[in-house]
Amino acid sequence: MSSATETAEQRFRLAFERLKTDKPQVLPRGTPVSQNNVAKEAGTDPTALRKARYPALIREIQAWVEINCQEKALQRKRQDRRRRDREDLTAKIKQLEQQRDNAQSQLTSAQRQVLELLQERARLQARLDELLPPPTLLRK
Repeated sequence: MSSATETAEQRFRLAFERLKTDKPQVLPRGTPVSQNNVAKEAGTDPTALRKARYPALIREIQAWVEINCQEKALQRKRQDRRRRDREDLTAKIKQLEQQRDNAQSQLTSAQRQVLELLQERARLQARLDELLPPPTLLRK
């Protein structure tokens, strides 16, 4: 290999590493790793990074992209599952709060009704006492 080819491959490898670590110098941050983006990051035309000239590097880039796409897909699935679980728990909390509020309302109504019945009983007992006074004790 000539020194010019090694220099170009080194530039491609450095560009590949910068994209992998999301620290590009030419492209904006967050640019996905791809064969074309590695070439652009290296400051060359995308057609300069050819499989015929750099087969090992191309295989590394493709393998990295494939592995990270799978990891990102798994990560997305995990995030979606966590989001669904969080939404399910939020819905469950709202449902339980509504049940609690309904139970409190029923309890308050029952307590009010008990008080009303106790007052009614006291009123009726007082009226009964007026009509039929309680028996008195006989003294000797």
